[in-house]
Amino acid sequence: MPVQQIKDFLEQAGVDYSSLTHPPAMTARQRVQVAPIIGEQMAKAVVIDLDGKPAMLVMPATWRVKWERLSGVLDTDFVELADEEEFLHLFPGCEAGALPPFGNLFGMTVYCSEALTEQADIAFSAGSLTESLTMKTKDFLALVHPVVIRQGFIRPGAPKPSWLKNAKPRHLRPSNERRAMPGY
Repeated sequence: MPVQQIKDFLEQAGVDYSSLTHPPAMTARQRVQVAPIIGEQMAKAVVIDLDGKPAMLVMPATWRVKWERLSGVLDTDFVELADEEEFLHLFPGCEAGALPPFGNLFGMTVYCSEALTEQADIAFSAGSLTESLTMKTKDFLALVHPVVIRQGFIRPGAPKPSWLKNAKPRHLRPSNERRAMPGY
């Protein structure tokens, strides 16, 4: 779905948005650096393989997936980053590295980080490496109807949980103690 189709979709839904043109950016993190967008407002869309089916994660651009925790939150044994070559055909007209966060338009379940839902506005790639869109987060949520999840992501530089601060590194703990540490 190229940029104009995303814009048409938003206009048909009666949603106000702004378009930002910027130098080419292959990743959402790079978009934060080249466009006047606050890092927590820039969303990145990541396609995952969830029990053999593609699904989409939408999270702040500066965050990463915490795979073990995400697997627990989604109650699945198998979740991993999908290979771009295997799913890019599902997003006709979109440039690699510039997926819009509208997985629902492509038949995918969308999981969204709760942190994004707390922002007034959301910015995202519109299918192009040189154009991003911003809109009200409430409008994004109303159009996409994502499953909002609190865990499964990590913000770089985030403080460790209190239970982990005084814990010995994994490789120094006896094997029976490793199993007792929740989520680590």
